[in-house]
Amino acid sequence: MSKAKQMEKLAGVIDGGREEVIALQRSLVAIPALAPESGGQGEKEKADFMRSWLEKTGFDELRELNAPDPRVSCGYRPNMLCKLYGEERSRTVWVLAHLDVVPAGDLKKWKSRPFELKVVGDELFGRGTEDNHQGLVSGLLAVKAFKTAGIKPPCNLGLAVVADEETSSRYGLEYLMTHHADQFGADDLVLVPDAGDEKGRLIEIAEKSILWLKVTILGRQCHGSTPELGNNAARAAAHLVVRMDNLEEIFAASNPLFEPPISTFEPTKHEANVPNINTVPGKEVFYFDCRVLPEYPLAEVEKKIRAMAKEVHERFGVKIRLEFAQRAEAAPPTPEGAPVVVALKRAIREIKGVEPRCVGIGGGTVAAIFRRAGIPAAVWSTLMDTAHQPNESSLITNTLEDAKVLAHVMLHA
Repeated sequence: MSKAKQMEKLAGVIDGGREEVIALQRSLVAIPALAPESGGQGEKEKADFMRSWLEKTGFDELRELNAPDPRVSCGYRPNMLCKLYGEERSRTVWVLAHLDVVPAGDLKKWKSRPFELKVVGDELFGRGTEDNHQGLVSGLLAVKAFKTAGIKPPCNLGLAVVADEETSSRYGLEYLMTHHADQFGADDLVLVPDAGDEKGRLIEIAEKSILWLKVTILGRQCHGSTPELGNNAARAAAHLVVRMDNLEEIFAASNPLFEPPISTFEPTKHEANVPNINTVPGKEVFYFDCRVLPEYPLAEVEKKIRAMAKEVHERFGVKIRLEFAQRAEAAPPTPEGAPVVVALKRAIREIKGVEPRCVGIGGGTVAAIFRRAGIPAAVWSTLMDTAHQPNESSLITNTLEDAKVLAHVMLHA
């Protein structure tokens, strides 16, 4: 049977999966897999459900590689690697999705119960429906279609179902790549269906460096009527914030792969200082979120920030402490000519009829973990961009179409 006929058969199987999409989403949404940082007990209950489904599907291999975590009652965070063997056993096309979700947030802003699936025509509402159940279900349907259609893939098909993506990946993919890196190979094709646009055109192949900066400024508190007796930490903080506006001019490179195409340095969180107007604050704590183009090492950025802090220290006589709440150097980008990108572009054109475009993003994804390990990865999906929001939702048609794109990549790998 030709590849075209095989793809036609796979697509037919996937197109019949509407009720399975709803059933899977209903079960997944009903299990709030929240990290301990969010007041939850991790992903075990959801992983137990997934294991049962995967076993019924009939994978040739199912490995549980759980990360110890004493903060949850079961003592671990679950990770599962599943394979359907192909003609060639030395390579695998991986689809990676995560089990955990973020908290529901303000329930008053939801039009339905966040952990109870609501179906409205083609749209599914509930926490996790988009992030990352859609990608998970698409991957499941794509692999299952090969079993149902009786088509042996040219290489292994793998599903990596991981924990802890929403907080740090320390107990998810980071754990796997630290302790079980031999499960993935440099010739594998890795797809992460966890970012994209509403047309399914954008393939994320690069990310900016991330630098979260905490600044603590210590002056001397006093009464507002006698400011000469104190040292106003708020004034020094304001000057440092304005001084740091120059970072965009210093690190002024532009890279059209990214949107926005520049490095950004944004003041964000500010902690409360004094409770009343007539007190000069002696302590200020504020934060910066810096997203830096890969062209600039973070060490250079940190050096400039320290120099600016020193200038403010010398001018105002305050003490300044800099702490880096998060520091993630940009991983090497996935080349546009990498097999996973080439295969994905072809699949998007043939299945969705749109012209794909490679992009870089300011956010961080688990693809960076693969890239640092020398494994090219591509992040792609067709999303409505409702993740982390009240009334999060996904479309059944997007889930099915994405499954066909993934199956196309698997068939032509």
